[in-house]
Amino acid sequence: MLQAVGGTPLLPLRHIERRGAPVWVKCEHLNPGGSIKDRIAVSIVEDARRRGQLQPGATLVEATAGNTGIGLAMVAAVYGYRLVCVMPEKMSVDKRTTLASMGARVIVTPNAPPSDPENFQNVARRMAAEHGWLLTDQFQNPANIAAHEHGTGPEIVEQTQGRVAAFVAGAGTGGTITGVGRCFRSQGVAARVVLADPEGSALAHWARTGQLGDDGSYAVEGIGASVAPANLDRTVIDEAVTVDDARTFAVARRLIREEGLLVGGSAGTAVAAALQVAERIGGDDPVVAVLPDAMDRYRSQPWLQPTL
Repeated sequence: MLQAVGGTPLLPLRHIERRGAPVWVKCEHLNPGGSIKDRIAVSIVEDARRRGQLQPGATLVEATAGNTGIGLAMVAAVYGYRLVCVMPEKMSVDKRTTLASMGARVIVTPNAPPSDPENFQNVARRMAAEHGWLLTDQFQNPANIAAHEHGTGPEIVEQTQGRVAAFVAGAGTGGTITGVGRCFRSQGVAARVVLADPEGSALAHWARTGQLGDDGSYAVEGIGASVAPANLDRTVIDEAVTVDDARTFAVARRLIREEGLLVGGSAGTAVAAALQVAERIGGDDPVVAVLPDAMDRYRSQPWLQPTL
């Protein structure tokens, strides 16, 4: 099962109108656990196993918006580990149900800021310390970045023969954009690295200026933050594009209905930003956007409800 992670298709958009450069999408929703986070789940657990940090029957604990938890639940099942997932209440019921169905213990916390003891990351750290569990720590673990620097990035280079005009991704932990950006630099790929950030997140302003922007609310899940995660390397980011929820969800619905790409909301953020970048830079080399996860974990969310 774990060998099925990665190697995802890179496809051109065919029906959503665009101007300028072509837009291609990296279909991370086709990983076996349904998201790009399968890659880091494998990388983090395999790294811990190599380091001798996991005994048979060990318990993992992670602060997750849902996707990393699902990836970890899959890896935990393969190796016989237990898993505890701490999630903010903002995240969809679909993700909670999926995790519980996979055997994870799910703890839901308030949507508290990073300074609050009830923030989901703080709760996960506290539980790991109290119970002696392994905190997989996706926000700071370098194995997260390594999964993309040595996996996702090289795949894109091979699939495009190194001809990439720009790479566009959101940031939840920062691992994807940091790892792919570092890969491109090491391999001499002259692509612009673009952060696609929800309106209300503080990260776009931070990427542009080095100072955190205002912290607001937004509905899209799994990307954006009020503080920059340790795994997000600002030096690899060339620009940031802010996308509001309305545009995000409109583009996500079009990807589903017009392109047959069964993706979640954050794919809409990335592709909306990629369309802007493609129009501005033009040329024949593609703008590559990441489709982070699948629509099945958002079926109960208002943005995905059909009009019958």
